[in-house]
Amino acid sequence: MEMELKIHDFEGPLDLLLHLIKESKMDIMNIEIEVITQQYMDFLHQQEKMNLEVSSEYLVLASELIEIKSKLLLPNNHLDEEESEEDPREELVHRLLEYQAYKDITKVLQEKELLRKDIYTKMPENILNYVEENKEIHCDVTLDDLISAFQKYYQRKMESKPLKTKVTMNEITVSSRRYEIKRLLKEKKRISFFDLFPVVSKEYIVATFLAILEMTKNREITITQNEAFDDIICEVYKGE
Repeated sequence: MEMELKIHDFEGPLDLLLHLIKESKMDIMNIEIEVITQQYMDFLHQQEKMNLEVSSEYLVLASELIEIKSKLLLPNNHLDEEESEEDPREELVHRLLEYQAYKDITKVLQEKELLRKDIYTKMPENILNYVEENKEIHCDVTLDDLISAFQKYYQRKMESKPLKTKVTMNEITVSSRRYEIKRLLKEKKRISFFDLFPVVSKEYIVATFLAILEMTKNREITITQNEAFDDIICEVYKGE
């Protein structure tokens, strides 16, 4: 049984016209204007028989289709051979292509909105909350020294030339940075504290710094500095 379509099934006259073109399996770049106009008018007449009000925007497009149809039927013998008549369908095709692009991007954005609803972000916290009063951080560097070194490093990065970065859809989390740091240490055994911050962005830096604090507190890594102003080295914790 053929499904009966109604005006409210479409978002507007262009949406209806796209539907008719797809159902007729026409090339949008070469619309059979006579056929599609008849289908469009039949649809509007069907709505009137069902006592459904047809909004003015649908009637406006109907008049445009009829005008395009009449232009295509007019003889063009009066034109010189060197002159080329503009296709009356060109503007309509352009509008349909723009509308189709709008529909496609809207669908993508709706999908991303649904995915985003499954992601929960955490409000910023004081990093000192990650340091328990009765549990020391096992390293030769104090937390104040670490924060001070980090601030100086960050300041240098901000003053340097902008880095080329690539925008990604992945959210940076503390757990993901812990995993990446473990993988790096497994490969290199020892790594500079500053080399753990290859990306200069607020989210990346905060997640990395918190990951380092958690891993140090949990005795997963040790942080050492032989002398003042020396490089700060991160290593896998080897036990006492």
